[in-house]
Amino acid sequence: MSETSPPGADDASAIERSRSHPEAFAEVFRRHAPDLKRYVTRRLGRDAAEDVVAETFLTAFRQRDRYDLARRDARPWLYGIATNLVRRYVREEVRHLRAAERTGADPVTAPFTERSDERVSAQAHGPRLAGALAALPKGHRDALLLVAWGGLTYPEAAQALGVRVGTVRSRINRARKRLRRELGETNPTLIVREERVHG
Repeated sequence: MSETSPPGADDASAIERSRSHPEAFAEVFRRHAPDLKRYVTRRLGRDAAEDVVAETFLTAFRQRDRYDLARRDARPWLYGIATNLVRRYVREEVRHLRAAERTGADPVTAPFTERSDERVSAQAHGPRLAGALAALPKGHRDALLLVAWGGLTYPEAAQALGVRVGTVRSRINRARKRLRRELGETNPTLIVREERVHG
């Protein structure tokens, strides 16, 4: 679960209740909107992120009758919707990453990590990292950023993208190799930790 979701929070129950009491869907929004906004802001910048997050929850609300209630955590579903919407902004995402490459500015005020040594290292590599991300194939970038910035596990990323877990592993592995080549052997922010594979 995300930082904003209390342990044991059950999105499926809230979604099921929202089918007869639409206001119950607000629970899903409260649990996931802050993390989802950080993820989309990193990808597109603040202006587009507002629109994408709003549209993500509007789409999810409209599709709530089709949600699989066996899936207790709605994060993969929501991130999948958001990632599909981000695809409409491919040019803007690449432009945003190129701007970050030039300026070194991170649009998200919260750091990638709580550890100050990693944060300093991430800031030092920010411009090169943004350029390397912009150069990744779209599918590789989606898989990598769902895990690295979205905090999803490999199985959750596979669910979000509608692909097999092996495909996510392969895309992330290729993306990591390419980023290592671009950045030298140091990549402090996006070398996806293996515990996310099963977690």
